[in-house]
Amino acid sequence: MKKYDLIVIGAGSGGLTAAVGAIRFGIKVALIDKDAQPGGDCLHTGCVPSKALIAAANDLHGARKTAEGYGLSLIGEADYLEAYRRVHAAKAVIAHHDAAEHFESMGIDVYQGHAKFLDNHAIQIDGQETLQGKRIIIAAGSRAKVPDIEGLKDVDYLTNESVFDMMSLPKRLVVIGAGPVGLELSQALARLGSQVTLLVKGDSLFPKEDHDIAARAQSLMEQEMSIVYHTEVQKVAADEAGVKTIYGRINGHEHTWQADGLLIATGRMPNTDQLDLHRTSVELDGDHIAVQKNLRTTARSIFAIGDVIKPFPFTHAAGMEGKVAVSNAVFGLRRKVSYDAVPWVTYTDPEIFHLGMTEKEAREQAGDDIQIYITDLKEVDRFITDRSTEGLVKIIADQKGKIMGAHAVGKGAGNWMQEAVFAKQHGCKVSHIAETIHPYPAHGEALKKASGQYWEKKLFDGPVYKLLKAYVKWFR
Repeated sequence: MKKYDLIVIGAGSGGLTAAVGAIRFGIKVALIDKDAQPGGDCLHTGCVPSKALIAAANDLHGARKTAEGYGLSLIGEADYLEAYRRVHAAKAVIAHHDAAEHFESMGIDVYQGHAKFLDNHAIQIDGQETLQGKRIIIAAGSRAKVPDIEGLKDVDYLTNESVFDMMSLPKRLVVIGAGPVGLELSQALARLGSQVTLLVKGDSLFPKEDHDIAARAQSLMEQEMSIVYHTEVQKVAADEAGVKTIYGRINGHEHTWQADGLLIATGRMPNTDQLDLHRTSVELDGDHIAVQKNLRTTARSIFAIGDVIKPFPFTHAAGMEGKVAVSNAVFGLRRKVSYDAVPWVTYTDPEIFHLGMTEKEAREQAGDDIQIYITDLKEVDRFITDRSTEGLVKIIADQKGKIMGAHAVGKGAGNWMQEAVFAKQHGCKVSHIAETIHPYPAHGEALKKASGQYWEKKLFDGPVYKLLKAYVKWFR
């Protein structure tokens, strides 16, 4: 039995961050992953292939819009195989950076196989080799959650784990589920030429977003595909030609849809059920692993990060957690993880950026003792020159100008809103963004314009302005 100071289960963002961080401290580290190629879901079936597909789709969409702007039209169908090639080319380049040999050259022992616990310190790989660790970090990730729909197991369907291996585009595609994965892939495949019908269980596309952002984004998405709300899918069947029939209800009324392709995007489930955690003293919180703020589980030797814990199933959150967990596991520190400044982006076009509280959440906490600053992208010169004025910026702050939330919908919002993350994380106020010099014309001016309203309200709605106005009137 090989013994290690630290065993890391899972070679995604969180696991790699933890393993690399630990080896730099000179301890003995083992890294176990179910895939032969490290990188996790983000590389293989998530962030990397999806963003490559989105880029290809947006290129085609942009070419169409440009042609139309000059009174031209693009004739013919897009070559979907070109998009397929782009996806796998991007994966190949990034996979080279995450090759197992790279981490082995750093001194990490890399194992390929399924890890299962024997106890709080022992791990068995594929029922054969056993490793023992003083400390263990679980970063086992998640997988597509497939709903229990009658007949679904008997038909061919796609998830984010198989859609990127699809070498031909379905003429008609039905997508069940409208989370980030469902929305991003629906729009991309629609732009590549598929007739997409998106089935939504609720009454809106963006229930977690600020209401102003959600309303604008939803209206834009509805222009590109057929979106059906209040749907309940009950049964799926397929004929000999592979055509799928989806049976369900809309507001309680029976309805059917026919499609050549079916994409299931109903969320993710953590891989906690594959680890034999019942052999340890690790407790679960539903399907997730319960952790303290220092990311330690109920077993003192075991920590957990990434998609196996709540609340944020994002690559960047897992990386942040990996840094905290490894310092606590290796040095016995008690660093706590904070999610106050963790943003997320839905990579539709335009992108949707989310940081902190929505206006509704802020009012629930502070009542009306908040300030709202909004700028429409139609007021920002750079977006006007780019002909990309669909969107807005919204900042929510307390009366002292401390940022409670910052939200945006707009082309590239995930990039030019990053300044708000820095400000919130480091305790800066809205006024600090307004006072920062921004190059002109740049997309970041949208955030500057919104934050500039802080001083406008201070100067023109405050006592100083009233005093000056009274003085001028008296002087005259």
